Amino acid sequence: MYKSLFSIVLFLLLFASCKHYNEYVKSDVAYDVDYDHQLYEKNKADSSSFKFETEIEILKRENESESLGLQVNAFGAFDVYWDGIFVGRNGQMTKSGLAEIPGTETTYYQIPEKFSNIGKHIITIIGTRHYCRDAERDIHVKLKSYLLLHRSPLIVNSFMNLMAGAFLIAAVYYFFLYLNSSRKELSVLLFGIICLLFFCLLILEYVKYYVIIPYNQFYTRLKIIGWLTFVVSILVPWYFMLQFEFKRKRLFLLLLFITLVTIYIVYYGQFDLSAAYFTIAARFFSIVIALEAVFRKVKGGIIVAVGLLAGVAVNYFMFYDFGLFIAFTILVLCMLYLHTIRTKAIEEAHNASLLLSSRLQLQLIKKNIQPHFLRNTLTSLIDWIEESPKDGVVFIRALAEEFDIMNDIAEDTLIPIRQEIDLCRRHLEVMSFRKEICYEWKDEGIDEDETIPPAVLHTIIENGITHSLPPKEGCIVFSLSFTKEKNFNKYTLLTLAENRLTKNNKTKGTGFKYIKARLTESYGENWSFDSHSVAKGWETTIKIFNKK
Repeated sequence: MYKSLFSIVLFLLLFASCKHYNEYVKSDVAYDVDYDHQLYEKNKADSSSFKFETEIEILKRENESESLGLQVNAFGAFDVYWDGIFVGRNGQMTKSGLAEIPGTETTYYQIPEKFSNIGKHIITIIGTRHYCRDAERDIHVKLKSYLLLHRSPLIVNSFMNLMAGAFLIAAVYYFFLYLNSSRKELSVLLFGIICLLFFCLLILEYVKYYVIIPYNQFYTRLKIIGWLTFVVSILVPWYFMLQFEFKRKRLFLLLLFITLVTIYIVYYGQFDLSAAYFTIAARFFSIVIALEAVFRKVKGGIIVAVGLLAGVAVNYFMFYDFGLFIAFTILVLCMLYLHTIRTKAIEEAHNASLLLSSRLQLQLIKKNIQPHFLRNTLTSLIDWIEESPKDGVVFIRALAEEFDIMNDIAEDTLIPIRQEIDLCRRHLEVMSFRKEICYEWKDEGIDEDETIPPAVLHTIIENGITHSLPPKEGCIVFSLSFTKEKNFNKYTLLTLAENRLTKNNKTKGTGFKYIKARLTESYGENWSFDSHSVAKGWETTIKIFNKK
């Protein structure tokens, strides 16, 4: 229900924005430009000099009390005349001994009220164009209220600045989220980069209203916008691939890259057209990914597919520059919706891990207070006190030390490896008294700075004690070795004894389940566990892989 309401409100806002925008950009002056009576000629003596002249007829003015304004879009430095009357200058034309000072591409001029009557008028532009002579750039003129000529860009900018601010805040938030998160998710980083690039695109698109850009630098801004659009057109489909777990990522990204490069080559130099096709290509690939997710019934697929199609409709019915960024906003909302779904899934997984951790803590405590273990241990203790009080005291001390260590580590997720080894030594000492069998502990290559989940090795030696036959002479030896490789750390615990554990039940039992649960809790999927018989007894290997 709330999703439908959200969609309705979003579309109402978009079309309301479209309506307001059209009200601001439409002209309050009805006029007709006579293209048959246009003149554009260059000075033969100086190819940089030019003269442009056109006839324009004012048909109707809605508010004649407001001053008439003239907008000129042209490359060069020039003077503008209205019916032979000088009305303004853009830059400084080349003169003897003085270089040209380039003007801006768009300029506005106020027409004197007494010369802005209904009827035909002549607009003359005389100037020089020392730079960008090969650029195929026509001269365009436009009439509107002088006040509206200045007000319309400000109104448009007010909407765009709101959008730019939202993108910037989102970018900063998701960068901080990525940097401070223990889970470095690529999708979070991509979303932050995409929001930052959208912000840059908006600023660069409308910076022309704030900053004076000489016409010889006009294409520099368009080139930067083109490259930003190129990068965004790669990142957006990539983001959807990650969120929807799209299987053929590399192939699709390669096809997308080839498509974008082809567009760049075919429409080289046509900046607006190439940027438009970049966005069309990105939207097409994103829609294919979303529809594939819908087919697989992935959560969020329908919402994203509808949002992307809505962006196509908005971009089709609205003015290109404005509609493009509205479509981008819809796109970001779809991406944000997907991210909330993923965040919810992560939160649920975190809560499940907390429950697992609590269960493991309880299981660790139960391991040493189970009635069977206590009864047998206390029975053995009585016998030792009666037969050898001195050894009985050693037995009691070893049992107390084991319980002390268990109590210290019960609530920890990871403990120092040396503390785990001490726990194993105490347990072997206790079991030596209980079973009257010689148990010996050896270790080599141990890195004192390493950590390990609590009672993991302890559980392995418990298993070894249970399933190893006592030798006729000598001790059952538990030998732990540690090796540090480039991509992983490896613990190998070898039980040197004749074992009675078969290959068929090597991965069964609550002990191994406890070990695997502890490894998953601490390392996620970055571990491996193997336990199997060898010629000398039984070998158990734990590999902890470095996080990528």
